[in-house]
Amino acid sequence: MATTTTLLTAEDLQRLPENGKQFELVRGELIEVSPPGIEHGTRAVRIANLIDEYAEAHGLGTVAVESGFRLSRDPDTVRGPDVSFISRERLDPDVAIEGFAEFAPDLAVEIVSPGDTYAEVAEKVDEYLRAGTRLVWVVDLKAERVTVFPGGQMLTGDEELTGGEVLPGFAVPVSRIFGRRTRQK
Repeated sequence: MATTTTLLTAEDLQRLPENGKQFELVRGELIEVSPPGIEHGTRAVRIANLIDEYAEAHGLGTVAVESGFRLSRDPDTVRGPDVSFISRERLDPDVAIEGFAEFAPDLAVEIVSPGDTYAEVAEKVDEYLRAGTRLVWVVDLKAERVTVFPGGQMLTGDEELTGGEVLPGFAVPVSRIFGRRTRQK
């Protein structure tokens, strides 16, 4: 006997009660995601601040954290990158985006969580790129490395992470993202 799964939409996801749980939608299926740990969160804030400060100073666009983007429809996929950037050319300053953005971010930053597998991270990168994201940074906390897509260039230490055409002129040593680590006493 065949069983059928009811696929959800982005609208269904938005209507879920706020109960402290976080979800993403992958090809219509609800996926629960764990809240990030402290190290993950502090790196996300640092990256968001670096990008936001630069983008604000140069009038380039908007930075968001853990905000939903509908990457595909029928079935819907909604992902919430740890940090995202949207160029000002793609935003109407007079219209607030309520709910999920109906487009992919220009830059998506995914910080690898301890429970993430390589396949899961690769799937997210692929989804972002297929949806039109122009630049993806995958931040590996354990290796203190950033992998840049498209291309898969791995950067560490004092190598410069740049914004390419998405954030023209933005450059920061990878070591600045990791800086002082958060340690439990």
